[in-house]
Amino acid sequence: MEINGWNERYRSRERPEEDLSAEPTPLLVSTASNLAPGKALDLASGAGRNSLWLAEHGWDVTAIDGASAAIEILRTRAAGRSLKINAIVADLENGGFEIEPLRWNFIAICYYLQRNLFEPAKRGVVPGGLLLSIVHLMEPGEEESPFRLRPGELKKYFAGWEILHYHEGKANDAAHRRAVAEIVAKKPLQS
Repeated sequence: MEINGWNERYRSRERPEEDLSAEPTPLLVSTASNLAPGKALDLASGAGRNSLWLAEHGWDVTAIDGASAAIEILRTRAAGRSLKINAIVADLENGGFEIEPLRWNFIAICYYLQRNLFEPAKRGVVPGGLLLSIVHLMEPGEEESPFRLRPGELKKYFAGWEILHYHEGKANDAAHRRAVAEIVAKKPLQS
């Protein structure tokens, strides 16, 4: 769905109620809870369920989403909780945000797939930092899709990184019902 379609979903209230009541992604919480807070980048943040949690737990958060309506919701929610989040409207598919190399201690890409985003995101992580990604999987009998990976495909993007967590199957997140692949990978200290 194009960004305007996402804007319409947020503005029409088709999506915000589920986003506003959704808890942060369980894998993000369990992963980030074991880390010293630093600089976090939440790509395709939506209305910010993960960004808000990270900021509440001491992280310096930048949230990026292409839907201006989602970023407006995030900014309002952050202000209501007295949280500072750098929330930016940017079209990731068209290069609207450049991920600065070696800047981020933790990058999260939850329930968003853009294959050409993995390499810049990996370059953006500091040595020893983590990248967490959760994507939907193609299910048996389903046709190829740019929005879903084949089983086993996500792990291939992180060759040479230490895989701290990998799972394929049912999502451990009430907001998502489709099968997922999820990974938490640690960037090597030396390349």
